[in-house]
Amino acid sequence: MSLIEIFSKELEHEAQTTRKMLERVPEDKFGWQPHQKSMTMQRLATHISDLPNWITMALTTDELDFDNNNWQEPVVNNYAQLLANLELAIASGKGSLAKGKEETLDEPWVLRQGEKIYSTSTKGEVIRMALNQIVHHRAQLGVYLRLLDIPIPGSYGPSADEHDFA
Repeated sequence: MSLIEIFSKELEHEAQTTRKMLERVPEDKFGWQPHQKSMTMQRLATHISDLPNWITMALTTDELDFDNNNWQEPVVNNYAQLLANLELAIASGKGSLAKGKEETLDEPWVLRQGEKIYSTSTKGEVIRMALNQIVHHRAQLGVYLRLLDIPIPGSYGPSADEHDFA
């Protein structure tokens, strides 16, 4: 199995779990945050919903320069927009992977802010990072939901809300 195929399969698997998690986000808690340095629920959920677009960005660009403002997440103001953004991002990521070439994965990709370079990675590493970020931020969202007493769906098996572990 090629890396492109592995990434495609992983995106599909993580998309299913991410949908279940984002479906739990209450619109009336969009402004909630567990700490003043934490993202709001709305910001975190939007970021999660948009991360599959990084797969497209990795395969179709050579860098992200924050000074050029060539990447901006959408403003998501309600639950329907959040879920719609996720579906668009998943479709974009899947479509880019379907057109992707294995040899492209070894090409360099740079994350920068003007002259300050944060990282130089291969495009394949950026795709792996994007998939990891989906999981990482989804776990953060799980903590947010838990703190609000909202039942959490399982990710790789049942959650404590879905199974009695006693």
